[in-house]
Order: sequence, then C-alpha cells, then structure tokens
Amino acid sequence: MQKRINILKDVPAAYAAQSAMEKYVGTTSLTPIEKELIKIRASQINGCAFCLNMHTADARKNGETEQRIYVLSAWRETELFTETERAILALTEEMTLISNGGVSDNTYSEAERLLGEHKLAEVMMAIVTINGWNRIAISTHLPVSKPQ
Repeated sequence: MQKRINILKDVPAAYAAQSAMEKYVGTTSLTPIEKELIKIRASQINGCAFCLNMHTADARKNGETEQRIYVLSAWRETELFTETERAILALTEEMTLISNGGVSDNTYSEAERLLGEHKLAEVMMAIVTINGWNRIAISTHLPVSKPQ
C-alpha cells in the first residue's frame, strides 16, 4: 500500500478533537462489552482492518467470547446477544449505513425503549466516534500490526 499522511503528526489539533470524543465514550454508562460490540460491528461494515484487529483484541481482554466475536456479523441469526445488545447492534448498523435510509423508526423506538434517552444518546455518540476512527484508519492506510 502507498504510504499516506499521519493525521496525528500532520494535524494534531484535529486528532486531539477525535481523541476527545473517544475519551468521552470512555466516560459513558456503556459497558466495556457494549462499546466493543459497537466498535467491532461498525468496523466490520466499514471494512477497517486496523480497527477490527484492535477492537477484537480489546473485546477479548474485556471478557468477550470468541464465539460471539465470530458470529457478530450475523448477530440476527443467533440467540447469543441480549435484547439490549441487539438494539445497540441494529442502531450501529443503521447509523453506519446511514445512506441506506437512515435510522428506521422501529430501530430508534426499540433502542429508546431499552436504553432510555440518555444511554441512547451515549450509544449514538459511540457509533459516530468509531465511524470517524474507521474513516481515518482506512483513508490513511493504518497498518495492522503482525503478531509478535
């Protein structure tokens, strides 16, 4: 792959702003697993190898199982995810694929019912944040580290 710019080096203020969003997500009421499910699912949809590599490892460190990581892209076909996780995943997909018609009323209503307004807003900001990171990583060709 062609070498590309380094956002952190070339525009540190912009990188700091994106990092501030990530720090905010870290302060939310989302569980570590909920955060990683959002990050992994959005990264799967966006095809971000760098973020997939990072967040599947982080999910494992936070106690996520291999089985759930393996089937995450087909979460609707399993009973491995809770009702709340399913609402978060549906919202993640529709916000990540926003050009496919936006977030449906059904998805929004179900997420609001299960999460409440405050946590719904936190989930939405977590989705916005990982989508930003995905776009940075993909556009700048951030490399996936090879195992040591």
